[in-house]
Amino acid sequence: MIYSFDDLQTKFQNYTDTKGKIRREVQAGRLIPVARGLYETDQTISGKYLAGRIYGPSYLSFDFALYVYSLIPEAVYKTYTSATFDKRKTKKYQNLFGVFTYRDIPTEAYPLGVLIVEENGYSYQIATPEKALCDKLYTISPVINLTELKELLFDDLRIDEDEFEKLDQKTLETLAPLYHSTNLNLLAKLIRRNR
Repeated sequence: MIYSFDDLQTKFQNYTDTKGKIRREVQAGRLIPVARGLYETDQTISGKYLAGRIYGPSYLSFDFALYVYSLIPEAVYKTYTSATFDKRKTKKYQNLFGVFTYRDIPTEAYPLGVLIVEENGYSYQIATPEKALCDKLYTISPVINLTELKELLFDDLRIDEDEFEKLDQKTLETLAPLYHSTNLNLLAKLIRRNR
C-alpha cells in the first residue's frame, strides 16, 4: 500500500516522534521510500502503480504503453515513461521500483485518450494505444515526408505493422492536430491515405 508522509503522520499519531517512527519503519524494511514524502509497503509491486503518485499529474505513455499494447517489441523492464504537461522539462526519478521518466506533451492533448485502470488494490492511468503513439511521435525530431515517417514508425521504432493497422483511425485523426507537430500531421496524412 502506498502512503504519503501525511498519511503516515496520521497513522502514527499516537507516537511522540512520528518522524522517528517512520525512519524506524524504513530501516526495518516495512516502508520503502518511493520519492520525497512517499512510501510503499510492498517492495514486489510494479512501478506502474507508483508512477502517477511520484510526479503528476501524469499518465503512463510513450515506450511503456507502446510495449503494453504490443506495438513495440522491446521490453521495458522497470522503466516507466509518463506524460505530463506545463512542466517545461523532463524529470527522472530512480528508486527500488525502477526508473521513472516524465515528459511534457501539449496541454490541449493531455486529457484525451487516457484510461484509468484498477487492479490489485491500486489504480493507475495509462494512455490508449493511439494516444501513446501520438505522445511518442511528438517527442521525436520531425521527419519531412511520409516515406521518412514510415521508416521512423516501422524501422526505427519497430512498430508492429499488424498492431498499427488495428489502431482506431478516427481517434488518431482527432488527436494528431492537437500536438501541432510535423510528425503528427504526417501521421494523420498517412492514415487518410491508407483508407
